[in-house]
Amino acid sequence: MSQQLLTRTDGETTTLPSELESTSSKLVYLYLRTTGECTVEDLQASLDMKKISLYPLLKSLSKKGLVDCEGETYSLA
Repeated sequence: MSQQLLTRTDGETTTLPSELESTSSKLVYLYLRTTGECTVEDLQASLDMKKISLYPLLKSLSKKGLVDCEGETYSLA
């Protein structure tokens, strides 16, 4: 799996899987990387995204093997 580089405002570099194409998927991935795990409600509140957008996004990330779901909790795979 190749990776994309993202330079943060503090100058540090973060790598992202190349499978992440949309801005929204990158945002959710980085949020999960930061928090460890969360629910759709957490994502909705923190990222100001609608659930109707989050569910297909999380399903797509899960199909790509990047996100795991246990009950209502999502985390990076």
